[in-house]
Amino acid sequence: MSLVRNVLTVGGATLGSRLLGFLRDTLIAAALGTGVAADAFIVAFRLPNLFRRLFAEGAFAAAFVPLWLRRRAEAGEGGAARFAGEALAVLTAAVVATTLLAMASAPALVDLLAPGFAVEPEKRALAIDLARICLPYLAFVTLVALLSGLMTADRRFLVPSLAPVVLNLVLIAALVGLLVAGTVDRAVAATVLAWAVAVAGLAQVLLLVLAVRRAGLAPPLVGPRLSPEVRRLARLGLPGLLAGGLAEINVVVGTVVASATAGAVSWLYYADRLYQLPLGVVGIAVGQVLLPEIVHRLRGDDPAAGHDVQNRALEIALALALPAALALALLADPIVSILFERGAFVATDRIAAARALAVFAAGLPAFVLIKVLTPAFFAREDTTTPMLVGGLAVVLNVVVSLSAMPILGWIAVAVATSLAGWVNAAVLLALLLARGHWRIDALLLRRLSRLALAALAMGAAVWGAEQALADVLAFGRPSPLRAGALAVLVALGLAVHAGLVLALGVVEPRRLRAFAAARRGAEASEPSCSGPEDRA
Repeated sequence: MSLVRNVLTVGGATLGSRLLGFLRDTLIAAALGTGVAADAFIVAFRLPNLFRRLFAEGAFAAAFVPLWLRRRAEAGEGGAARFAGEALAVLTAAVVATTLLAMASAPALVDLLAPGFAVEPEKRALAIDLARICLPYLAFVTLVALLSGLMTADRRFLVPSLAPVVLNLVLIAALVGLLVAGTVDRAVAATVLAWAVAVAGLAQVLLLVLAVRRAGLAPPLVGPRLSPEVRRLARLGLPGLLAGGLAEINVVVGTVVASATAGAVSWLYYADRLYQLPLGVVGIAVGQVLLPEIVHRLRGDDPAAGHDVQNRALEIALALALPAALALALLADPIVSILFERGAFVATDRIAAARALAVFAAGLPAFVLIKVLTPAFFAREDTTTPMLVGGLAVVLNVVVSLSAMPILGWIAVAVATSLAGWVNAAVLLALLLARGHWRIDALLLRRLSRLALAALAMGAAVWGAEQALADVLAFGRPSPLRAGALAVLVALGLAVHAGLVLALGVVEPRRLRAFAAARRGAEASEPSCSGPEDRA
């Protein structure tokens, strides 16, 4: 049950971060709407946010965790610490140089991310200025990624998963200050937000520094040196970053294609933020916990246990992803309306963002599968295969986006992103099965059919209840009433799905009782101030 416990720990922290992210985006929608300032800020924030997701949400760990664990097994704690110190020194030098180059190249980066801004000089100029302010976040988030990798390798998951909370808290504080001050100039508001991004990055670094020192994992400060281990980290790291960031790269592709349509960048952004909640809570949490678990089993020469943990992880992921995808698709309109439809965010924006969310929801299970399948490659120090498969999916995304744009309009971006996700997941699974790195057991097959049935029944119940509450959910009704009705729908979906999962025997009540008892015992035995509370 340690896998379930750790997934719940990371998932719970990620859920808190994503809920704060919703509050942040609600405030952004109220302060900036979907006009020039909003589009400029979203594009400016896209690049550092891409690096945050690539580095901080597990892709960097794909290369670092297996190498650090191997170094510790071969050279002890001292050897592992030296490797971490050398990696930190080289990474710091490289990322500072990259950040300075990116700041100098801000006009080219904005043109690359949003070529459609070229016809609006004011929007392009603002985006360039905001990008230069946001870009130092690249350096901060890279350092956070390495320090988080240290804690993840040692099976300490809580603090790394809480780091994104800091970003959201700083941005929320800035937005509340803007709204209280009554700032009317949206360009000024966007500039304040850009500075808040940079400050949040520094705060995240300080949090992780304190955490690794408390855990006794702080790497020694050494000069940059390309040792054999660091060179191998570099060889594995770049493919790992590209492989782990497929969904984010596809979002960037979508930004490029959609930038030609006024408002489309913002509509896709808000929809992306909504489906990122279950993706983060489920896919990222399972993937982050699964990587060190598989590595430890391979180090122990127990492939059967490795297959078992992979199958159980897939069950956990789909048990949460399937109902989440259905709920997002069915409730897209009320969710977008209740969260964002106020201030500068009007009805036409709500309709467009809800359409994008429903299409993204169709690809959500695939994006979760990618997060669950890639650790099986990473644990074997194979970051190239997921990178190549991800590259194929990106090419497919570009081709479908551009070819379908004349027919479907800007929504072709969401369609292409979801389709690319399913192709990526299918190819990864086929390769794992062909290589014998994943064996699907009979228990998984039985449970998958029951999970699908439970999700469909939940979807029917939620749809029926939404029709009954349509008048209460309608725009113009009191916000607390609408939010309460949405909460009832969510609670109904959770209750129906959980009840069916238990009734169909996917999860046995006695195992839940045993897990709860083990959890209480573990909490009771943990010291109050020694620091291992986030350890597996």
